[in-house]
Amino acid sequence: METLLKDTLDHLRALVSFDTRNPPREISTGGIFDYLRANLPGFDVQVTDFGAGAVNLYAVRGTPKVLFNVHLDTVPDSPHWTASPHELRVTEDRAIGLGACDIKGAAAALVAVANASQGDMALLLSTDEEANDARCIEGFLKDKPAYDAIIVAEPTRGEAVLAHRGIHSVQMRFQGRAGHASGEQKPSDSALHQAIRWGAAALDHVQALSHERFGGLTGLRFNIGKVEGGIKANVIAPTGDVRFGFRPLPSMDADALLETFRTLVEPTPVEYGETFRGDSLPAGDTATAEARRLAARDLADELDIPVGNAVDFWTEAALFSKAGYISFVYGPGDIAQAHTADEWVALDQLGQYAQTILRIVERGI
Repeated sequence: METLLKDTLDHLRALVSFDTRNPPREISTGGIFDYLRANLPGFDVQVTDFGAGAVNLYAVRGTPKVLFNVHLDTVPDSPHWTASPHELRVTEDRAIGLGACDIKGAAAALVAVANASQGDMALLLSTDEEANDARCIEGFLKDKPAYDAIIVAEPTRGEAVLAHRGIHSVQMRFQGRAGHASGEQKPSDSALHQAIRWGAAALDHVQALSHERFGGLTGLRFNIGKVEGGIKANVIAPTGDVRFGFRPLPSMDADALLETFRTLVEPTPVEYGETFRGDSLPAGDTATAEARRLAARDLADELDIPVGNAVDFWTEAALFSKAGYISFVYGPGDIAQAHTADEWVALDQLGQYAQTILRIVERGI
C-alpha cells in the first residue's frame, strides 16, 4: 500500500472514531477539531461555532487559489450495522465506517496531503450539511474570501460533477370546517379532501414535466412525504397538513414551481412556506448557469479531473455557486453507499483522490 493512501486511512480511522452524527449534531469545537488542529502543520486555523452543533474549521497555508470544502457530519447509524460504525474496518478493497464514504474519506485525504506537501492549501471543514441547516456555509460566505474556485467533496466516484438538482422542502396547511360526515359536503369543507385533491393535481403536474431535460437529468423529482390531520372517520377534517419536496433541474424556475404548487387547487392552502431551499448547481438564470458550468468544466480539465454526468442529489456546491464562485463537486466514493449500513469507500478511489489533490497542491493551483 502506497504511503499517501496509508496515511489517509490512518487519518480516516481517527475521523470515523469521532461521533459527528447529525442529528443530534452534538458537536463542539473540541473533539474532532482538536485532532484536525494538531494535524494541519503550518496552517492558520480558525474554528467558528455557529451554535446548535454547527462548527467550521477554516485552515489556510500560503495563498492558495482553490478552496477545498468537506462536511464532517454524518447521518445517524442504522441498527443494521454489523460492527461498530465508529471503528474503521479496512479490507482488501474498501474502508468501512460511518462517514467513510460521505464524506470523511475526502477529509482524511486532505489532511494526509497537508502533511505530505508544503504547498499552499485552503480547507473549509463544516458540520451542518446533513441537517438542511446551512449555518456553516452561510457564515463563511459573509466574509466572501477571495478564491478562484471552490471544490466541494461528495461521493462522485472520482469525477467532477458540474451540475445537480436543487432541493426544496415545503410545509402547507389546508383549512376546513369540522362537522358530521353524514351530510353532503362542499369541496372546501374537508381539509383532508382538499389535501388529497391537491396531491392528485401535483402528481399530474409533475408527470407533465417528465419530458424536460438538463445535462442527462430528466423531469422533476417530487415526493409527498407526510400528510396528517382530521379527527376520525365520521368527522369532517378541520385541518390537513402536508409536507412535500421537489428537486428541480438547473433549467427550471424554482419560484415559479413553488407558486404553481401553491395554486393547484381551490381553495388554496391557508399556510404555505419553504422549510429548506437549496438552489441547483450551477446557480443563476439559464445564461449565468451555463457560463458557470463552462468555467467549472475548464477548471476540471485544467486539473486533469474527469468530468462526469449531472446528478440527482443536492450538495453545498450550489451555495458557493449562488455566491458567485466557480464550483464543482468532486470526491471519492459512490453515492449508492452513502447513508447505508456498513457504509464504505473503495480504496482505489480514495487513493486516486488523495493523489489528485496532492498534484493540485504541488502545482500551486
